[in-house]
Amino acid sequence: MEKKGAILMNRYELGRLLGQGTFAKVYHARSLQTGQNVAIKIIDKEKVLRGGLIDQIKREISVMRLVRHPNIVQLYEVMASKTKIYFAMEYVTGGELFSKVAKGKLKEDVARKYFQQLIGAVDFCHSRGVYHRDIKPENLLLDVNGNLKISDFGLTALWDSRKQDGLLHTTCGTPAYVAPEVITKNGYDGAKSDIWSCGVVLFVLLAGYLPFNDPNLMELYRKIIKGEFKCPNWINSDARKLLSRILHPNPSSRISIDKIMSNSWFKKGYKQIETPPSPQGQARCTLLKDVHEAFDSSLPSEGVDNSQKEVAEDARSPVKPNNYNAFNIISLSKGFDLSGLFEKDSNQRLEARFTSKEPASTIVSKFQEIAMMESFNFNKKDGTVKLQGCKEGRKGQLEIDAEIFEVTPSFFVVELNKASGDTLEYKNFCNQELRRSLKDIVWAWQGNEQQQV
Repeated sequence: MEKKGAILMNRYELGRLLGQGTFAKVYHARSLQTGQNVAIKIIDKEKVLRGGLIDQIKREISVMRLVRHPNIVQLYEVMASKTKIYFAMEYVTGGELFSKVAKGKLKEDVARKYFQQLIGAVDFCHSRGVYHRDIKPENLLLDVNGNLKISDFGLTALWDSRKQDGLLHTTCGTPAYVAPEVITKNGYDGAKSDIWSCGVVLFVLLAGYLPFNDPNLMELYRKIIKGEFKCPNWINSDARKLLSRILHPNPSSRISIDKIMSNSWFKKGYKQIETPPSPQGQARCTLLKDVHEAFDSSLPSEGVDNSQKEVAEDARSPVKPNNYNAFNIISLSKGFDLSGLFEKDSNQRLEARFTSKEPASTIVSKFQEIAMMESFNFNKKDGTVKLQGCKEGRKGQLEIDAEIFEVTPSFFVVELNKASGDTLEYKNFCNQELRRSLKDIVWAWQGNEQQQV
């Protein structure tokens, strides 16, 4: 399949090889339907599985689907066969920004334009809870019009991947561009560390060389932690002041993106870009489906029989919520809840309940999104959604059932129950991650004064 002129999934004709890495190859390709030029990234499933990179690939797919911005390389679709995963992406023809910097420093206006586009795109990512963590000129591409495009979201972290202290703890990135707080391994704010990397990029664009550089890695890290750098005399004073505020070794004193965007040097000639709204409801469900299908070997591909197709079609079957009867509705009121007559301790019941005015399909897609973000397996049958944790907890894998009931065609009740796992882990997950992630679709949780059924 990986030969020039080969037809991929009956949709694209492959062209020349653009580049390759350990797990993937990237080809130029042409859409058979529209004639559009695209880049096809072909990932070897077996190598990904052996390397333990499934979660990383899933995260990369989901992130690229969520951050649609003019200065971010767009992911059009994800396809899969039994052995390969295919990304159809925007074809960016101008090469890496690194190739321009390798020839020397850029003119101030040109450097500023690239920095403005970089900051605008990074700010958009942060507003969606996405932290890139590997910003450098090699991951910044240029299109035919000379506009910057952020690429390579393989090391991205999501807002929900923070620990209980509210910080990220995975040490990653490229040494010369990594923030000092990432090196010290005490936890870091993903937004603050991205801002530092953007500052290093700005310095490189204006100076033509790195602010922190040393052949000895430990000495390089020492310079970064202390924030030891010196601007060349050709960088003007306004840009120097901005660099000193961005490359501040203390993240709490480092300038924020909002203040960068209000800086007089930054604002010169800056044009705000309108960004498309983030996908909602069915659109989001379609995007998330790509993620799961990429790793589901039972989905239709070359040579798959009809029984496998039926399994795949059933996975995408319409939601059939259960009906909520009069007794269920009465039990929503504490004064009329008779469960205490039949249960020894009704206060210990491990269930939660919320109401929603969103359609059942949107509720299901939201749980599917949560499953992906929190590394849970996702299954649904009729009106019940099951989330099963991939990690072993204190008492095995945490499993949560969410049963969807239809009160009226425009009003639903969702009941959550712990099916298995540790009780404390279940309560913490429901009270923190789950409530926060569901806030867009919840009308009221049980017990809130707002809830009137």
